[in-house]
Amino acid sequence: MSSKTIDRKTEARSKRLLGAIVVRAGLSMVDRAFLLGGLLELAKLSPRTPEYRRLRKIGEIAFRSEVPEENPGSNQGDRI
Repeated sequence: MSSKTIDRKTEARSKRLLGAIVVRAGLSMVDRAFLLGGLLELAKLSPRTPEYRRLRKIGEIAFRSEVPEENPGSNQGDRI
């Protein structure tokens, strides 16, 4: 398999995982500009800040739970 093919497959897998995170967070139907703006703001946070640690803790808890809090009745299929 060529390195370009491997790179494309790796990138596609990464995009699928990120998309699944967006769905799990309940953000799949929000305005794309809003979502991108939020992500750009998050990218500015330093791992040393209390806000980064607070948000990371929320994410860790969400990854451990089987059903997202926002949609307790929905079945997301694959766990993230």
